[in-house]
Amino acid sequence: MRKDATEAEDRLWTLVRDRRFIDYKFRRQVPIGRYIVDLMCPSAMLIVELDGSQHAENEADAVRDAWLAGQGYRVLRIWNNELTQNRDGVLDAIWHALQESRP
Repeated sequence: MRKDATEAEDRLWTLVRDRRFIDYKFRRQVPIGRYIVDLMCPSAMLIVELDGSQHAENEADAVRDAWLAGQGYRVLRIWNNELTQNRDGVLDAIWHALQESRP
């Protein structure tokens, strides 16, 4: 498991931890199978991955996302610079993803 989170992960974690995000519980650095996901909302089966430039056109991410989807998770990928430049837009995208998960 990674011990050092990226700056973007720290920034988003500050916004969603301790049920700060509309009372949804998020967990950080969660192992699922052989993967470790950045953030996960267990009740919504939603994974939020924060990606830097090393993830551009990364085929391993597609394989990983497909495996996670096969386990019943939805993966929302957010670029690090998106969080920096459009924080409210990112939070809105997470909110909509959480609402899509509701029965």
